Amino acid sequence: MKSSKKFNLQSKFKPSPDQEKSITEIVSNINEGKDRQVLLGVTGSGKTYVMANTIQRLNRPALVLSHNKTLAAQLFEEFKDFFPDNAVKYFVSYYDYYQPEAYLPGKDVYIEKEADINQEIERFRLSAMNSAVTRRDVIVVASVSCIYNIGDPGNYEHKALPLKVGNTKPLSELSRDLVFMQYKRDLTDFVPGSFRVKGDVVDIFMPYDDYPIRLEYWGDEIERINYIEPLTAHKISEVGEVEIFPSKNFVFDAETINIAVSKIRP
Repeated sequence: MKSSKKFNLQSKFKPSPDQEKSITEIVSNINEGKDRQVLLGVTGSGKTYVMANTIQRLNRPALVLSHNKTLAAQLFEEFKDFFPDNAVKYFVSYYDYYQPEAYLPGKDVYIEKEADINQEIERFRLSAMNSAVTRRDVIVVASVSCIYNIGDPGNYEHKALPLKVGNTKPLSELSRDLVFMQYKRDLTDFVPGSFRVKGDVVDIFMPYDDYPIRLEYWGDEIERINYIEPLTAHKISEVGEVEIFPSKNFVFDAETINIAVSKIRP
């Protein structure tokens, strides 16, 4: 179930008369079903502030689309300042470098595809997808990268793993589920998207969250769930339950995989 938290705009300023008029008209037109509007204004006239007020009054998830990464980053920081208590996320292309494959017939040369992925931006993307699935109070600031397919959100949501203190979940079963959700088991390199098992303790570092969780077991029962510091493993807070989502956005159930495999085989 999605969080029902409302948008909470924080600013020491109030809309000017012209801004208030624009906000009221935009909100009214959207409520009447009009899907195309243009807000005009010179640089520095407060268009971002007008849109922030519009988002708060409509109280709907919002996608802010920019034509390049630089402007997207600027808008991301501005909306974060306006909505510090809500989910403001950043979704742009995660390629630092991308060379598509090519063939030069004049020289009979084939050029392989090369790509360099920025892991930090990939985490931003996963966090944006996770918030879009789990929350209503979300603003995603994106470049045109968001128009490309990143997988079925239904599969992503369906693969979520709920864990609760007092529930029975054998360690072997938990490890198998995490691997199927594309988490990597690694004792030495505990990075986002990995998990580790030490005796009756399991640490899971979700790639969309800043802090890992620690599960403490008593036999096959989950006895305690804590958020911890990723480097020191010091306890930050204790919770009664948590929901783990896949480490990657492309996830499929066993039935879909079996159907695909059957069609690939000769």
